[in-house]
Amino acid sequence: MSASEILTPPPPPIFPRQFNGEPRSYTRFNLTQNMEGENSQVEMKLSSDMDEEAVGGNGVGEHHNHVRDPYAVHKPAGRTPRNLCFMVFASLLILIIGYLIGYLAHRRQEIAPRCAASSVPMEESITGTIVETGAAPLMDWSDVKSLLQGKLSDSLFETTFTDSHQAGSDGDDILGNKVLKRFKAKGMQTWKDEHFVKLVAPGSEPNRVTYKGSDLGSLSGYLAYSKTGSAQGAVLHGNYGEVDDLNKLQDKNIALDGRVLLVKAGKIGFAEKVANAAKLNASAVLIYPDPADYTRVGGSTQLYGHVHLGSGDPYTPGFPSFNHTQFPPTQSSGLPTIVAQTITTDMASKITSNLGGHNAPSGWEHVGKLGADSDMVTVVVNNVLADKKITNVFGVIKGFVDPDRYVVLGAQRDAWGPGFASSTVGTSVLVELARAISDMVGNDGFRPRRSIVFASWSAGEYGSVGATEWLEGYLSSLNMKAFSYINLDRVVSGAMPLCLVHSTAGKCDAVVLNRGNNMLNDPIYPFITFSGIPSVSFRFTSVRFGFEYPYFGTLQDTRARLDAATSNQVAPMAVLAARFAGHMALRLVHDHLLRLDVDRYNAEIRSHVVTINRKPQLLPNVLTVRWLMSASGSYSRASRSLSSDIMNSDLEDVEMCRSINDRIMRVERDFLSPYVSPREAPFRHILVGSGSHTLKGLSDHLDALEKSNPGADVDLFRNQFALATWTIQGCANTLAGDIWSMDNLI
Repeated sequence: MSASEILTPPPPPIFPRQFNGEPRSYTRFNLTQNMEGENSQVEMKLSSDMDEEAVGGNGVGEHHNHVRDPYAVHKPAGRTPRNLCFMVFASLLILIIGYLIGYLAHRRQEIAPRCAASSVPMEESITGTIVETGAAPLMDWSDVKSLLQGKLSDSLFETTFTDSHQAGSDGDDILGNKVLKRFKAKGMQTWKDEHFVKLVAPGSEPNRVTYKGSDLGSLSGYLAYSKTGSAQGAVLHGNYGEVDDLNKLQDKNIALDGRVLLVKAGKIGFAEKVANAAKLNASAVLIYPDPADYTRVGGSTQLYGHVHLGSGDPYTPGFPSFNHTQFPPTQSSGLPTIVAQTITTDMASKITSNLGGHNAPSGWEHVGKLGADSDMVTVVVNNVLADKKITNVFGVIKGFVDPDRYVVLGAQRDAWGPGFASSTVGTSVLVELARAISDMVGNDGFRPRRSIVFASWSAGEYGSVGATEWLEGYLSSLNMKAFSYINLDRVVSGAMPLCLVHSTAGKCDAVVLNRGNNMLNDPIYPFITFSGIPSVSFRFTSVRFGFEYPYFGTLQDTRARLDAATSNQVAPMAVLAARFAGHMALRLVHDHLLRLDVDRYNAEIRSHVVTINRKPQLLPNVLTVRWLMSASGSYSRASRSLSSDIMNSDLEDVEMCRSINDRIMRVERDFLSPYVSPREAPFRHILVGSGSHTLKGLSDHLDALEKSNPGADVDLFRNQFALATWTIQGCANTLAGDIWSMDNLI
């Protein structure tokens, strides 16, 4: 999803509700009237028929051919018991007819005004809850935007800002209860979600790093989920620790076996740096902030983070860490197999200024020598695992047409230290959006078609633990009900001088939109790649000063430093971020159709197909790229067919809109490979996930086959190729809708 996908809606159509009354027919022989919801028929015979039967059938008159005056009074033949019974019966029948005629006239007067009132799209139920009876939104989109804009102000945000706390602490619980209280105060339905997880804390003995026998100094920063113990080896500089960086070292015939890899923070996550080093048999990894990248961070600043190549509690991979849930002992395959530790800029300088060995490859800025065999380093990690209870907090504004479909807005509330930019601002935006939209519903007549869930996560700094455990606990219901996730973490991290063309915030702003690639520390990653829920993460960041906000993952992420980075515009920028996120969420719950563009994946699939098609000579026998191309073509045709169905459908039909929206919602979920275990490969999305089952994994495997790498396996590649191809074809089939519309040309 991107800002350009938030489209301008058509004028809202009007959906008058029509009530067709039951036919009321009055005939000689019957009277039909809708009574108590059923067609009840009263059959009667008129007096002239009765007279004829009486005269002819009962022998009352003696002159059968005599023409009787209907208005004349005739003397009865005699007061026989038979005649008395007839008179009583006739009188009773006349009374009944009169009562029915009066009753029906009275009912007509009561029914008419009720039908008129029911033609209004909104009506009050017995309980007083307003329920929408038609398919159209009651409020124009421009009015919705104006309402939200009027509800958000700088002064309100100034009073909302509050400190963050470390996950699992008493302060974390107190802050969570404050958020819950805010939700309840606006009349929202609220609930909590508790998990018992394993978090990491420093041990009783500090972590240590020595270079050539000399202790580098005190270490308070650490990397959660690092392997504990000690490792020793000759130091080797690896630039940023990316795969390309390590390949350049191998091109110089420099082996990483047993070496302590020294790398700069940035470009990729800590976990990826450590995983890349472990694959090449390094013994340990040291990570430091390079002054060229962290210009405003002092030389003694400590870095905090985690090195789990995954998300969630790594000791309950693929399933939730609910209390009293007994699962067999297991751990994530993403846990590192080597020790890892952060060091300060000053500590790194003590090492790099004395390194020998080879010169750095060209393009490695601020790296001189790589390190010689005599440059020995010892790394000792004494971190400990601690069982902690964490609590996610939720509030919901229920929809009025499809309440079982919802968009989720979420923000972490924990941080390593003050965490002002990393979590405080995001939590404030979450709370203020909940307040503003609740006011719109309660006081201004706004009726969202679908529900909005507000989520405050805990343990975000440890790898989106709170968010991931929630997804794992309720995956079976979430992946067909939660149709989008909007992340509010780190939404403000700098000033904005440029203009975003497709801004929904009402002004010209510079916004960075992320969509999940290489974002293991962002909760949108598990939402997309584990749960198949379309997600978006965005950030108002600095371009004017030429730097990324450098204080994430440090104890220096304070209000004062964010003020300096934003030219004292934190509150106004928080308002802009709230409007941006609010407009996305409101558009998704306001319109008939979900504003998610399934055509966007066509180009991404084709790009991967083209990359693989450039290497046809590397494909094993009996494999042809045509299979993958055919699946790609099926998806393209299915997406065009959906667009055609939307153009040719009656969008005033509630069930039709719901059916089309369900097809749209399935797309992201159906790109999750059903052929890999969520425990072994949790990020199952074949386009933006990670692992050998992805299309990028296929391309990388072909490269490995070309280089005859030890890990390359022809038979494994054939299976991966077939399964990835059929995953795309399966997604195309469900996108097509009905079974007779599926296009299977493989």
